[in-house]
Amino acid sequence: MRIDIITVLPELLQGPINHSILKRAQDKGLVEIHIHNLRDYTSNKHRRVDDYPFGGQAGMVMQIEPIDNCISKLKSERDYDDVIFMTPDGKRFDQKDANSLSMSKNLIILCGHYKGIDFRVREHLITKEISIGDYVLTGGELPAAIVTDAIVRLIPGAIGDEQSALSDSFQDDLLDAPIYSRPADYKGWKVPEVLLSGHERKIREWEHEQAVERTKKLRPDLLK
Repeated sequence: MRIDIITVLPELLQGPINHSILKRAQDKGLVEIHIHNLRDYTSNKHRRVDDYPFGGQAGMVMQIEPIDNCISKLKSERDYDDVIFMTPDGKRFDQKDANSLSMSKNLIILCGHYKGIDFRVREHLITKEISIGDYVLTGGELPAAIVTDAIVRLIPGAIGDEQSALSDSFQDDLLDAPIYSRPADYKGWKVPEVLLSGHERKIREWEHEQAVERTKKLRPDLLK
């Protein structure tokens, strides 16, 4: 898989993509993650990529030309499954989206900034619009890092125990059951006996019951 991220703040993405699972996946050759500085694709001598909006609204708008230049160059080199725009008014990202996108071969992720982007980008160049929640951040860099992490960890071989990813919260529209580790008794706070029983079927039944109960309590919307 290859993921190309377009941004005006490439430094903000260096940390997330060069550590932990994302770094190991790249080192193993499972994924290539390339960060593109949008300022490298503008014809403006001052490397500006924004301008005032028509209509007199407040704020600055990311211009269409550098975005089109960057996406067009990338598309001239390979085919892409999707061109994704990170925006708070996009579709709410969930585990099903992560599962689907992890099957892609090549993806472009565009990080918004300033007041927003020229709407013609969304009309003509974008295939998916994704939000990580109903709130506004300074830019799309952190959401892009989140989506990238969620996708890459699902690629076979990215994490040591592939079953771990398949049993994560939300994979079956349920939250995880509680998990515990040693010691079994700490300050009188004890691990549930069933987890110490070694009885595989009873443990799985307990985990499912707990997952359902936690989901009912914390995220009843998932059960709809």
